[in-house]
Amino acid sequence: MSRGSSGDHVHRFPTRAARAALIALVAVAFGAFAGAAYAANVEIVTQGEPPSGKTPGNVHYFKTIQAAVNATEPGDWVLIEPGVYDEEVTVTEPHSHIWIRGMDRNKVILDGQNKPLPTGSNGIDVVKTSNVWIENLTARNFDRATPSGPGGNEIWWNGGEGSAKIGAHGWHGSYLTAYDTGLNGGYGIFTNNEKEGDWENIYASGMNDSGMYLGACIECKARINKAVMEDNALGYSGSNSGGKLIIENSVFKHNSDGIAPNSENPGDPPPPQNGACGPKKAYTETHKVLPTFTSTEIERCTIFRDNIVEENSNLTTPDNSSTAPSPWGAGIELPGVYADLIENNLIKNNPSDGILGFEYPNPFPPQENTIYFQFAGNKISNNTFEGNGSLHEGYAGDVMLQGGLFGEQNSTMNCLSGNKFTAATYPENIEGTWGCQNKTTPNPNLGFGAIEYLLYLAFISESRTPEGQPAPPAQPTMPNPCQGVPKNPLCP
Repeated sequence: MSRGSSGDHVHRFPTRAARAALIALVAVAFGAFAGAAYAANVEIVTQGEPPSGKTPGNVHYFKTIQAAVNATEPGDWVLIEPGVYDEEVTVTEPHSHIWIRGMDRNKVILDGQNKPLPTGSNGIDVVKTSNVWIENLTARNFDRATPSGPGGNEIWWNGGEGSAKIGAHGWHGSYLTAYDTGLNGGYGIFTNNEKEGDWENIYASGMNDSGMYLGACIECKARINKAVMEDNALGYSGSNSGGKLIIENSVFKHNSDGIAPNSENPGDPPPPQNGACGPKKAYTETHKVLPTFTSTEIERCTIFRDNIVEENSNLTTPDNSSTAPSPWGAGIELPGVYADLIENNLIKNNPSDGILGFEYPNPFPPQENTIYFQFAGNKISNNTFEGNGSLHEGYAGDVMLQGGLFGEQNSTMNCLSGNKFTAATYPENIEGTWGCQNKTTPNPNLGFGAIEYLLYLAFISESRTPEGQPAPPAQPTMPNPCQGVPKNPLCP
């Protein structure tokens, strides 16, 4: 791996042992915070009856998850016994700094039942509330009111949707499953307008937008590790999320498209998506300036590495007004993306392109409020490409880059090195003219033929036949759900 290669800043996350120590310190801090007034409580959710005998003073029993959450104070735990729970759960600011943990990932199920509610439904909605940990459970079939309407979020850390501000920090999710077997599930595992968080060992399928979504954070300070995203319109989507952000050791397969960070306007402000390290300025009404780079030798902190991205060709996934016109069949799609690093991934059997990068006038077709996002400063290195481009039309192949037609024509300083190709690249000789050995690289101008190709891929996407996707098999559950929990009847 070339993680220390010239020009690339690597945001190194702690080792497993260090992370365990960090978790222990956080637990101590939570306990100390709560201990100033009381010992940490354990709120147990059960569909049965509490055990006979004396209950410890810090333990309380509830029939619903919402009631247990409502009883918490900072530092408390909510433990959920196996069962199917027909409820939506909302976590608000008085209940920050809490853990919500199922005792079995596959048997603790929040079930939305695909109810056609006028306002849609959400499984767990954490509203502008910091340091909420959700672990070891499944949320399924919470639907939008319409394919593009409100609701439809299975597990959601919402720091202030549409506010253009960071409204919370310290989100964490692990051993989570989110899926929908209908047509109106929107997002599986979702964070917006927050920073300083992580997901690990998560799974999502059947979403008409994306299996996992991280948006609206110029400097996210986030890590996603060991995710499996399949049978979604998009495996990963990240509008206007950048800075220190790593997605690694994950699998994206059988989606319509695999990975899709993007600049977006007007949704999830402020734009753009910018993976460069260091201070960044948003594009606003008073600051209408997009990033420019003078060299390929820049530091990149948004990194997609060591992932498997394969067979993203599914034309039966649900879709919505946003994902339906998205160009279909790409492993990694980069619309209007700045200064991201794509390295050491296995990218195979994606029918249009292994990697598809392009300028993104948004909204499109262009109108008065369109921002002409460029495709600039990205590095694609040391990836293995196999079997991509089976569409055999237009610019199908391992890599296709488009730029130089819209806006200020600054889709420059993209570079490639050390990749293993088995199919065509566009432009040709892509590691020559666009190689990272070059301090500067030009626009990858393929003319209007490239735009026609992108529109053709969008036409294929819009011609799909949406179907509900199958429920997933059981996923690995947390090895010890009692780890770190104060002593209680479930964890003696």
